[in-house]
Formats: sequence, structure tokens, C-alpha cells
Amino acid sequence: MKKLISLFLLSLSCLVLSSNAYALPRGAKSEFMHVNGIRMHYVKMGHGPLLILLHGWPQTWYEWNNVIPVLASKFTVIAPDLRGLGLSEKTQTGYDKQTIANDIAELIKHQGGSSAFVVGHDMGGKVAYVLSLLHPELISKLILVDCMPPGTENMDSAKGGMWHYGFHMAADFPEMLTKNREREYISAQMRKWAHQKDAITPRAIDEYAKHYASPGGMTAGFNYYRALPDDAKFVSTYIDRKFTMPILTIAGRYGVSDNLFKAMRPKVDNLKGVIAEESGHFVPEEAPTFLVEQIMNFLAPEPRPN
Repeated sequence: MKKLISLFLLSLSCLVLSSNAYALPRGAKSEFMHVNGIRMHYVKMGHGPLLILLHGWPQTWYEWNNVIPVLASKFTVIAPDLRGLGLSEKTQTGYDKQTIANDIAELIKHQGGSSAFVVGHDMGGKVAYVLSLLHPELISKLILVDCMPPGTENMDSAKGGMWHYGFHMAADFPEMLTKNREREYISAQMRKWAHQKDAITPRAIDEYAKHYASPGGMTAGFNYYRALPDDAKFVSTYIDRKFTMPILTIAGRYGVSDNLFKAMRPKVDNLKGVIAEESGHFVPEEAPTFLVEQIMNFLAPEPRPN
């Protein structure tokens, strides 16, 4: 019986990989690893220093699809599906950014890296922020892409905040109201937040929607928002902590703009900030060439003194 179960799981895994293979950049591999008690999926490509790419909502590893091949010319690039999203294991709990940061810390360690470069966008940026607080020894350099540090978000729509925070954080209602309309909801949200309206392709929307529309997928995504109050409380315990690693902020002019750099400035001695002038929130897809150029420049080895 155990042998039959093992063969079934192997066949299922191969089927999942096959269905995901069409989306992979040429030369990339789709792999799984057990970290922090969950089965995590990630895409891996290239050789060189370890570079971790953390996606946001409502996306998966695929948001980095256009930049992975170029970055892989210089780095070992790993783009995981965060806990509960994409092909990674869906769990009932653990969507606070502290737990997810520990997922990524174990991923880095299991990949044989004593440290890594880390890039995080949106919710992935919040994870990267907390990871850098908890495990600074694992982060050589940090890049935050169009996100806000936990606790600095404006969640009050009556005071200029975005309405979706409260909607996503409500219990049960967002699942009920988006059921069987997951693709429409994801597409509308991404179009609203993008400046380059055609940058998010129908194929990308299909890729995201098929995972979020899977059983428990939307709940996992909404749980990232439901954890935000606890994330803010956790980060407040580090209020006097300064980041020790060099940090680059990259924001869309029509995304969070200068707000990310301003939020990070009091916390970082070695800080640089750039703006993607013709991008909204989804910089990896709206301005991939600009993003790669900034990443490459920031992660380039420091010139040796003569």
C-alpha cells in the first residue's frame, strides 16, 4: 500500500510539474523542498551568488518570468511560491510575515548559501523586510520593490487609504464575493494598480488565476492581508533596530512612489532609492528592463581599491 501511495504521489507531482512547465523560462527548473514544516515550490535557474525573488499578491513566482533569464546570467536565481500560493502547500495558519520569513530563511540555508541577495515585491517585500530583521546574517543586500514596511500602510479608506485592505481582511466575505469570479477580480485589481495597462498579459492573468481559484487559494491570499495587524505589532518591537545591510528601494512613480524610500530612510544607513517613472505597482512586469538594470548595478561587486 505504501508503495502504491508513493507511486501515486510521484505521478501527481509529475503531472503538476508538466502543467506548470509551459510557463517556465527556457533552462529553468521547477522544484519542491520541505522548509519550516511545509512543502514549498520554487523555480531555479542560473549559476553564481544566490538571489531570492519574492513575489506579491495576487501573483506567484511567475511575476518574475521576464527577468529571471537575464538575472540567471550572473546569479543562481530562486523564485519561490510563497506559503499557500502557487504550487506551495496551503496551510490553515502561518501567514504572518514572521513565519513566512522563516520559510525563506530555511530555503536559503537548504540551498547551501551562507547568505543571499533578496528582492521582495508587494507582500514579498514585507516578508523580505521581516526576514532582514530576524536573520540579518542571511541577507547580503536587500531590494524592496513597490511595497510598504509592515505597520506603515494606510488601511483607512476614509483617510485616503486603499479600500481593498478592509475587504481582504474581513472574514469569509471576500471569498464569498469572489467565488467563481477569481480571474475577473484579479484582472481588475491588477489593471487598477498598473500604469502600463497592457503589461500584465492575459497569459499572466491566467497563470495567477488558476492558482488562486484552486481550493483554498483565495483564502491563502486574503490571509496575507488578515495577518497585517499582527505583522505591524511584531515589527513595532524592532522600532529601534537599524538595518545593517545595504538596501535599495525601487518604486513605481504611479505605485508607492517616494513613500517607500521615505519610510526606510530613518532605518538604514546605506540606502539608495530609485523610481521607475513609467510604472505603477507591478514594476517587475511593467518595467522589467529598468528593474534588471537596477538590480544588476546594485548587486555588482564593489570595485577593489588600487
